[in-house]
Amino acid sequence: MNTDQFKYSRTSEKWERIGIRKRAGTALPLFSVYSSKSTGIGEIPDLRLLIDWCGATGLSILQLLPLNETGNDFSPYSAISTFAIDPVYICIRRLRMTDLVPFRKELRELKKSFPKKNIKVNYDIRKEKLKLLRKIFDSEYSSGSEKFDRFVNENIQWLKYYALFKILSDLHKGKAWQDWEWKYKYLSSLNAEKIIKQKADEVKFHYWVQWQLFEQLTTVKKYADRKKILIMGDIPFLVSGNSADVWAYKNYFKLDLSSGAPPDMYFSGGQRWGMPPYNWFNIAADNYGYIRHRLKYAENFYSMFRIDHFIGLFRIWTIENKTALETGGLKGRFDPENENEWEQHGRTILSEMNQSTEMLPCAEDLGTVPVCSDKILKEFGVTGISVQRWEKTPALNYNFIPPEKYRSNSVSVLSTHDSSTLPVWYETEAGCADEFFFRKFFEEKGFSAEKVSELKSKLFNLQKSKGGKLLWRKEITNVYQLLNIIELSYDHAREFVDTYMSGYSEKLKYCRYIGYEGNKEMPVTAEFISKSIKKIFECNSIFSIQLMQEYLYLDKDFLKNFSTAEYRINSPGTVNDQNWTIRIPIPLEEILSLQINQVLKKLVKDSYRSVQ
Repeated sequence: MNTDQFKYSRTSEKWERIGIRKRAGTALPLFSVYSSKSTGIGEIPDLRLLIDWCGATGLSILQLLPLNETGNDFSPYSAISTFAIDPVYICIRRLRMTDLVPFRKELRELKKSFPKKNIKVNYDIRKEKLKLLRKIFDSEYSSGSEKFDRFVNENIQWLKYYALFKILSDLHKGKAWQDWEWKYKYLSSLNAEKIIKQKADEVKFHYWVQWQLFEQLTTVKKYADRKKILIMGDIPFLVSGNSADVWAYKNYFKLDLSSGAPPDMYFSGGQRWGMPPYNWFNIAADNYGYIRHRLKYAENFYSMFRIDHFIGLFRIWTIENKTALETGGLKGRFDPENENEWEQHGRTILSEMNQSTEMLPCAEDLGTVPVCSDKILKEFGVTGISVQRWEKTPALNYNFIPPEKYRSNSVSVLSTHDSSTLPVWYETEAGCADEFFFRKFFEEKGFSAEKVSELKSKLFNLQKSKGGKLLWRKEITNVYQLLNIIELSYDHAREFVDTYMSGYSEKLKYCRYIGYEGNKEMPVTAEFISKSIKKIFECNSIFSIQLMQEYLYLDKDFLKNFSTAEYRINSPGTVNDQNWTIRIPIPLEEILSLQINQVLKKLVKDSYRSVQ
């Protein structure tokens, strides 16, 4: 691996600080794990056990999904504040400067009311924790400590608006700020100060909760530093339209638009996220203070940070709010529209981010990637993401690219929190075409609904197709057969042919890629998982970071019991009670004692990714 691109990049000092070497790591949302001591959900002190597990397995990066406070949809990427940490993760047992003896019974009852062995998180725990926190605050708080006062003074710029937003949301019974009374929707400085005085206790309570969260998270950061584990924080690129940020800084956002992503081969209907895009002109006019302050605060907790939707720094797909919801992300346009502006637009924003923090930036560069993205990543020495199942090329007959061909400035992964896990992909998605794409392609070619259904039966094994994924019939062995069935020329069917070439015989190609010597498809076993992890670790990528559950699938019992589709973290473009709720149904203490930890440690060491 050539390290010069990191040594001589615009992030060189940051690379020198953490060490330019291959590393392996794990990624997960905190809500998906728990310990025997946590109450209802993974709590901040549980991260110490995760750090211990990383140390025991040779991993040196712990990547966390955003910990920012969310709204009612619980998506970590739809925060109500880009600063505030979600109180759901607070550990009440570890509160600073409080006497918890009078509340022991309530703590026990709270823990009992929210059992953790359920595979889904019950987010009602946040409301119940806040009730108990308020009782503790009212009973214990008299005057601020020096550390608390310093925290407030150093963070008053965002704390004030966050507390006001919370108070006014309660006043309006949870309605979005767009539906508040006019005087609160557009709050004057005079009225803001008036509310702060009238609601002094409530304001101070919100400050106090955020201080307690700050103290717990900075303690974990110090522990990780001692253990030489790097924590990578995920910084949400966007923020919920119903958030303290948008309410307080309306001029930083384009409120008539919704952000999303255009159609691509993985999401053929595009995506519509609902969050307003930034007004970069106004943010730049304020010297990017909004961005700089966010990163400076996150620096208290993390050594590295992930730039969510990195390609949105160049241009972002926007959809007018008045556009019908059922069109998804199909009807939109890029902002800025002029492609000639994209490169400098992204370079300027990334430069401001890089200058604002000592954290090393990493990028999530998935989706419809502009040409300038790769150039900027190399210029700054920033890693992108390479997802193994998508790393194929027509030049190799759509086979998976060899490990040595991966970008060195990348994070190689088997799966992401927005994709299916490896076992589910292999068993239900590999070798398939997307049904929405299939129908859309032929409908746009003028085929009737009856003809499309006929082609569907001829092209795909419908008995084994499910979940919107169509499994190619094995008897269609070449492009000539395909074109004969669909009755189109290659030039008119090029996009569909590419889909066929990429998907047909994908399982067998993957088995050969990971080193399986049999002449048929390999079953999903612990050996299959081991071979897959070994191959992803062999990649040229400087970092290789896998979802925690992908590592746990090395354990045959865990693989057997917890590898179905319901254990997916998120399905983009869907709204249901499954997203952002799933948890690994065994405690961290048990995970720390698993026999496969030594197996994983050997895989890390053999791939020269161990830094111990």
